[in-house]
Amino acid sequence: MYFALTDEQRALAETVRDFLADRFDLTAVRAVFEDTAGDGHPAELWKAFAEQGWLAVLVPEENDGMGLGLLDAQVLARAFGAGAVPGPWLPTVLVGEAVRLAGSPAQRAAVLGPLAAGELVATVALRAPGGSFDQSGVGVTADIDPGGTRLTGTASPVEYAGVARTAVVAAKEPDGGIGLYLVDPTSASVTVTALDTYDGTTRLGALTLDGAAGERLPESNAAVLAELSRRGAVLAAADLVGTARAALTRTIEYDKTRVQFGKAVGSFQFIKHTLADLHVGVLMAEHAALYAAHAVDAALPDAALAVAVAKAKANDAAERATGAMIQYHGGIGYTWEHEAHFFYKRAKRLVGTFGDAGEHLDRIAALSIDA
Repeated sequence: MYFALTDEQRALAETVRDFLADRFDLTAVRAVFEDTAGDGHPAELWKAFAEQGWLAVLVPEENDGMGLGLLDAQVLARAFGAGAVPGPWLPTVLVGEAVRLAGSPAQRAAVLGPLAAGELVATVALRAPGGSFDQSGVGVTADIDPGGTRLTGTASPVEYAGVARTAVVAAKEPDGGIGLYLVDPTSASVTVTALDTYDGTTRLGALTLDGAAGERLPESNAAVLAELSRRGAVLAAADLVGTARAALTRTIEYDKTRVQFGKAVGSFQFIKHTLADLHVGVLMAEHAALYAAHAVDAALPDAALAVAVAKAKANDAAERATGAMIQYHGGIGYTWEHEAHFFYKRAKRLVGTFGDAGEHLDRIAALSIDA
């Protein structure tokens, strides 16, 4: 079977690339990166995301969205990785997915329309500090009584916890199950603590809940949490392969013009072979991410395996490509003034988001060899 993006999806990718080159290039990224006291959430960029429909990509049409699939959303994520784009797009989109998958009609109406319009910044808080991205990593507990559900515990790291106005929090319930809850991060019973991060293209925080009110998504359970994590892993993998491809392309272009011993360094056999190997690794990761998105969209039997393969490959490709970007730019690649560190630090953060390579390799073994 021949599998490729549609003409519309390729056009979407080109539109995003052109937009970023024209209105939010790496100079704008640097401004966010170096503004360590800022919230990392450029208002004009977010407004443009809403106008372009990029926040509405997965929102159903009946809730004023575009009603597209994960395959379309990964096109956006890949372009954002290639541009080292800051902002809470990923966690906001995942909140929309949680509400779409498990919310009541009233919750969908209250959340999805404003989310698609860019009126709502949201985030997901799914695991305890250091916890895995499955139900064993959940660190918040739910206390259910006639007065309402109260949530207690800490979730960390949480992307853009400081600017989010809605959070979807995973919690362990008294019967041993898992629930997803809508929580107001600005309420008095929620403490948001900013966390240091080496990646200036995001902002991280910890959510500490002390009896915070939670509105349960009625269809949520451990299976929905697993599905939400799979979707997050696909989008993180797409961001990583976008990051990897941009790092590799920039390195190749630089090494075509950088001269040592009277020759372009890109002509040296060792460098040519290394860059060729990196290209193969990035290409394989790109295709793995594409298939994983398709498998999740189509609810294929191998979707969980495809996601694990995609995230493991994307982690490896991005770490290798961004590391080579620094090395093969020579001395300038190690400086703060060069953009190589944007891509390297973004990749280092994302390899641990929704599962590091070890976690996904264990899952691959469990789903194939152990089965």
